[in-house]
Amino acid sequence: MNKTLVTCLYPALAIFLFLSADAQVKNNTTPENGTPHVLPRPDFHYNGHVGRTYLESDPAQFPQPVKPPKGAPNIVLILLDDAGFGQFSTFGGGVPSPTMDRLAAEGLRYNRFHTTALCSPTRAALITGRNHHSAAFAGITELATGYEGYTCILPKSCGTVGEVLRQNGYATAWIGKNHNTPTWETSDVGPFDHWANGLGFDYFYGFNGGDMNHWNPVLYENRNLVPASADPNYYLTTDLADKAINWVQKTKSIAPDKPIFLYVAPGATHAPHHAPEDWIKKFKGRYDMGWDAYREDAFARQKKLGVVPATAKLTPRPASLPAWSSLNADQKRLYAHMMEVFAAYGAFCDDQMGRVIDAVKQLPDADNTVIIYIAGDNGSSAEGGLEGSINEMLFFNGFPEKWQDNLKVMDELGGPKHYNHFPSAWAWAMDAPFQWTKQVASHFGGTRNPLIIDWPARIKDKGGLRSQFTHVIDIVPTIYEICGITAPRELNGIQQKPIEGISFAYTFDSAQAKGRHNTQYFELGVNRGLYDNGWMASALSFPPWEATRGAFDPDKQKWELYNIDEDFSQANDLAQKYPEKLRQMQDMWWVEAAKYNVLPLDWRGSYPRMNAELMGRPSLIGKRKSMTYYDGTNGLPDAAAPPMLSKSWTITAYIDLSDTRDSGIIITHGGMQGGYGLYLREGKPVFVYNYLALDRINIIAPEPLPAGKTTLVVDFKYDGGGLGKGGTLTMTANGKKVAEGRLEKTIPVQFSIVEGLDIGKDGGSAIDWTYKLPFKFSGKIEKVTIDLK
Repeated sequence: MNKTLVTCLYPALAIFLFLSADAQVKNNTTPENGTPHVLPRPDFHYNGHVGRTYLESDPAQFPQPVKPPKGAPNIVLILLDDAGFGQFSTFGGGVPSPTMDRLAAEGLRYNRFHTTALCSPTRAALITGRNHHSAAFAGITELATGYEGYTCILPKSCGTVGEVLRQNGYATAWIGKNHNTPTWETSDVGPFDHWANGLGFDYFYGFNGGDMNHWNPVLYENRNLVPASADPNYYLTTDLADKAINWVQKTKSIAPDKPIFLYVAPGATHAPHHAPEDWIKKFKGRYDMGWDAYREDAFARQKKLGVVPATAKLTPRPASLPAWSSLNADQKRLYAHMMEVFAAYGAFCDDQMGRVIDAVKQLPDADNTVIIYIAGDNGSSAEGGLEGSINEMLFFNGFPEKWQDNLKVMDELGGPKHYNHFPSAWAWAMDAPFQWTKQVASHFGGTRNPLIIDWPARIKDKGGLRSQFTHVIDIVPTIYEICGITAPRELNGIQQKPIEGISFAYTFDSAQAKGRHNTQYFELGVNRGLYDNGWMASALSFPPWEATRGAFDPDKQKWELYNIDEDFSQANDLAQKYPEKLRQMQDMWWVEAAKYNVLPLDWRGSYPRMNAELMGRPSLIGKRKSMTYYDGTNGLPDAAAPPMLSKSWTITAYIDLSDTRDSGIIITHGGMQGGYGLYLREGKPVFVYNYLALDRINIIAPEPLPAGKTTLVVDFKYDGGGLGKGGTLTMTANGKKVAEGRLEKTIPVQFSIVEGLDIGKDGGSAIDWTYKLPFKFSGKIEKVTIDLK
């Protein structure tokens, strides 16, 4: 083609390309006072004149970074864990919360804000603006099943607030707990699209899972395992606050005009109830009155503060929970101390969140910063059982604990040796004035949590109270409205489900504004509820302190009816008085359930749903019966580790010793809550089986291994006959038997939720208390194989 023809064709070609690009832009229309309906925005297209050379062309133009809407505020979102409505002092509770007090005095308190009654579901709803079943989070990730609303795989049609804000010019960070990644995707090989970074957050520092040891956590920075701290005074909440402050200051130093979205989820006050010793001492004797008197005191303070109406009634204690007066002196002493530890845990967390708030308040644009502080992703947790717990895995494995055993270690509670949790009755007390606790989605003890919003540039009714019905799915649309952002119809090539929440920004200016969230279903483990225009229908299935569940028929479930416009605490059941109204709401519940993927109803408990192998959840192990691991494999989550429960197995370690005194971990799976470990102590092989911290069986070879290469084998022959049975264990070195023993019983369902497999060192809490972490192996490990029988 000659030069003249090219020159003639060029203008037509340029016009064609310009019109094509213009059409793409028009298809991604931007609503008035909003942002594009389709994200990401179209690729850059140069709109100037392009000649044959730059000398004949218009000046070059670079694509510019996306700018947020003018005046878009910073957003700081804080979500505490397992906290009841009557827990913190800001809402009348007995745990000091000066940070919340300060924010409440500057902003607004919401006393009719609701969650889903459990952590993963609330968190999925919080970051997507969709109901938890719509977002596939009917329960926690560890209990996922293969139904659409139950997979715990966040659909790409439910884009997160982090992703939308990031693509509209925000810097985004997630600090702390991530309980929204499928358990089988939390290893170092991912996939990572459901990790925090894949969900729209530029920076992540925290943990993947439901809870975490606060003294010896397993943490990730973005996608990288964080080495264990060498600080003898290390404590997780302080670390998380430090990282949040550092990110805020660094981000605003580098890009002061770029708004931030900071999501802080410290994991407190979820089990384990860990707290610094000096803070525990501050609360000595503060809860000797017991849970019944605590609720009465809290209720009186709530009325005085105005966070409950003067006409509200204090609901009675469930018959299945003991009266404080029925306890003996030792029980009272133990349980009061467990509450002291819990109070220290919560108070210290609020204190550390105060450090984060202080850093934010020092920013040049602090007045245009919205702080959303939610005290709990559900009500207070009753998972400690009727007698309290020093190891939550006993609960999840279906074993009750005895207070007499817990009393023996009372002075160690809150420290690194135990995964302690107070008794269920204290959880009920923390949820004053409501009925029930965490897991009970049918009643406000499980779903009503304090909410505080502070925004100096906008909120003028400082210290005001708001009583419109609101729900966790309303947070995202509220953020979008106040930031001037349109919820995209299409995000990263995927059509989006409509936002199911309703913005409550209208409440900022008016306490009397009529509520707009008129209907909301609730469901968790067949604890069911429906709110509709001031009425609440409620149906309880199982109290959360019942680890085992029998036959259940949802059609025979008892329903209650409350007029919550007149009955704030659900104290007056009107089911007998208004049967037709109740029938109408029951029918409406089924309509909502079908609409939002609640069906099929599933009331199975920890067993079998916690056992991934029985439930058939995806697994990196798959059908393999033999696995090989190399030195440096650390932090492999339990869901990606070999399933060694209730079966025979063989561990074979190929090691090379420099001398006969080599020591250290060869392999460990689990930690202080339960699991096993194989290590050398002064050259002697040791196998330890931690039976849920109730018993540690040590099988020790009498002589050190020789220097040089050794093939060390631990073979376990399971007795069979059901779950959790015993078996015979044999240890050999280079084919020669060096030790043997017997395990009379084994862990039936789960070693640990948060700690998995390590090779060459112990990266979490200690499987045994006879060594000091990380107990790195001083010899060489060629490989370790595990064979399942």
